[in-house]
Amino acid sequence: MPGPGMEIIGKEEIEEVMDVLKSQWLYRYGEVKDPNFKQKVIKFEKAVCELSNVPYGVAVNSGTTALLVALGAVGVGPGDEVIVPGYTYIASISSIVYSRAIPVLAEVDQTFNLDPADVEAKITPRTKAIIAVHMMGNPARLDELRSIADNHGLILVEDCAQAFGASYKGQPIGSIGDIAIFSFNVYKTITAGDGGMVITSNENYYKRSFAFHDQGHSPNRTGVEVGNRPFIGLSFRMTELQGAALLGQIKKLPHILNHLRDNKTRFKNMIADLQDIEFRVLPDPDGEICTILTILLPTPDVAKRVAEELGGKPLSAAGWHVYNNMENILEQSTITPEKCPFTCPYYTEKGGHMEYRKGMLPQTDSLLNRTINISIGVADPGIGASFGVTMNDELDVVEQRAEEFLRIAKKHL
Repeated sequence: MPGPGMEIIGKEEIEEVMDVLKSQWLYRYGEVKDPNFKQKVIKFEKAVCELSNVPYGVAVNSGTTALLVALGAVGVGPGDEVIVPGYTYIASISSIVYSRAIPVLAEVDQTFNLDPADVEAKITPRTKAIIAVHMMGNPARLDELRSIADNHGLILVEDCAQAFGASYKGQPIGSIGDIAIFSFNVYKTITAGDGGMVITSNENYYKRSFAFHDQGHSPNRTGVEVGNRPFIGLSFRMTELQGAALLGQIKKLPHILNHLRDNKTRFKNMIADLQDIEFRVLPDPDGEICTILTILLPTPDVAKRVAEELGGKPLSAAGWHVYNNMENILEQSTITPEKCPFTCPYYTEKGGHMEYRKGMLPQTDSLLNRTINISIGVADPGIGASFGVTMNDELDVVEQRAEEFLRIAKKHL
């Protein structure tokens, strides 16, 4: 199974979904006084907001649309640049392009998240926002990134797609940025197969998010608001079936996090004395969700040989989370031949010019070339996590896999 939530689907999710099916009300809107309208999406939005310690949330149909909605909510558009890590899921970058803005790729450091020093170096008069991606369940350096954003008058967007349930120095992730998103696809902490969420403490951003995701309408509308819509929106609504499944899943979040943390701690402790390996840096070790154990090996050759024997690949060769493997980004292959926004006069007339090429982020490349991932709760070849344990594995299996890793690693080190 890909992610933790997928592995523990049971009676809670079935009961929530059957409640909707029996009501025959699958749409997110309904008459609140009608007992057949179960309000699953609204209840899930409230549950995520409570967990995240923010007042506002909008449930959408995917993490990708959540990113697009969030960028639209904060006013990212033509002529703007948005700084984003070169190691991330492609949606973090493509959502900027579809906002008609320009992605500015920045280095990651040994957290495998944005390097604040390179973010600072990439800021120009055209910079509008920074997207801090919490890759593989590990929060980024939010203190530094928040400070940079504040000092330069920039929007800080938290991409929490891979880190639902994480925290940073006692605060839930998503509550530190100006706006944040979650994903609930099959590789995420909890899942409805797909789905997403935008959260914020800014009421205006909330209203704009809601309008964007629902044809321009106001939050929780009861009809068609002709003449009262602030701008043209789209339809990214979550269904009651998705909301129901996620209500069943979110109840299991404490169990998921405790189990993942126990398994990762045991695996990591068993291999910690192995010479010539390092682990990724954790800005807040207590806050990560422990879906992945990231191991840095001394050279790319060693990483390649160890990964291959484990049935995987180094991070540099795994999937399209790596900018070098995103040929459509490198070639600026937009949906029409004009290549807007890259050639858009709102950008070029401000002095903007953007080129992407393989090898443009040498620090990121160096890290990814010698790094492998061990699955603790997410089995995803796209991030190189083909070997390891799953959500349903207990400590005896963790110990067996750790011993297997030790045997293979010692052979190549």
